Amino acid sequence: MRILLVEDNEDLGEAIEKRLRSAGHSVEWIRDGDDVLPAAQAEPFDAVALDLMLPHRDGISLIAELRRHKFNAPILVITARSEIDDKVSLLDLGADDYLVKPFDLRELEARLRALLRRTGGQASSTVSVGNLELDLAGLNASVDGKTLELGRREFRLLEILVAHAGKVVAKERLMNQLFNFDENVSVNALELHISRLRKKLEAANIEIGTVRGVGYVVRVNNA
Repeated sequence: MRILLVEDNEDLGEAIEKRLRSAGHSVEWIRDGDDVLPAAQAEPFDAVALDLMLPHRDGISLIAELRRHKFNAPILVITARSEIDDKVSLLDLGADDYLVKPFDLRELEARLRALLRRTGGQASSTVSVGNLELDLAGLNASVDGKTLELGRREFRLLEILVAHAGKVVAKERLMNQLFNFDENVSVNALELHISRLRKKLEAANIEIGTVRGVGYVVRVNNA
């Protein structure tokens, strides 16, 4: 899953991010309420884990605004027990479930998986760039209908680049998305994945371009 994590507590946010990434999910971690809507509109997400108490914006108003902007991914609210006095209103506003602090990280992951099953994977739509098609729910990629044999990290890397097609994605961001904090890896590991992806995309009419000193960009080759 591609998950938008909204949590201003550094310790909790880091623990959640590490847990979800170790399970193979990609995570975009937002710490400020003002940054939530722009992030949600910038790329597709399968689910949102949203703390109610945030700098500059409260989570309840954010839920309502996300739904007004036709953001359909399921929203799991992370909240203190004292903040769920009116849980019916919380759900009526557009939240799909809530989890009371403190909680087991395994339960958080299980709740997110359950939400995606409940919505029938509607947030995990198919994304196409050129003749490349990504099935974000099934973690499959194909070119002209022919399935590509991709490793888990190769798929995640391609997914991130395709989500930002035409825009440069920094190496640092890709490293943070692909590898866990406790993994001792260098930028060479990222470059190896890029090299492998390029070979597997030879039949596609897209290319992964290198922007020296910055990162990579997916472009459609119109030639």
